[in-house]
Amino acid sequence: MPEKTATKFITLETKRSGDCALVRCHGRLVSGGTDILYNEVKPLIPECKRIVLDFTDLEYVDSTGLGTLVRLYVSGKSTGCTLELINIGKRVRELLGLTNLWSVFAVIGENHLRM
Repeated sequence: MPEKTATKFITLETKRSGDCALVRCHGRLVSGGTDILYNEVKPLIPECKRIVLDFTDLEYVDSTGLGTLVRLYVSGKSTGCTLELINIGKRVRELLGLTNLWSVFAVIGENHLRM
């Protein structure tokens, strides 16, 4: 019988510079692991005017992950904090398009972050 492999949840690296934060996301933003992202980013919102999520190493996002992104977007918008996405892979890009969320987030393209 094949051995089951554990789901790889998201891991994060956060870098702050003044009122901007860069959060590099690695792994999978899926049910059971979305609180990792939420609990890291939510406290940054009152302190930052701009939060950039770098999806270079993000492999997969499910519906719960999308919900978490929307929650963070709404929290940021209500306090004047911009949530931006960079380096979005093909699969995540397609998912954002299918769910009509592409236009909601500020997408700044590939590697256009200066910190």
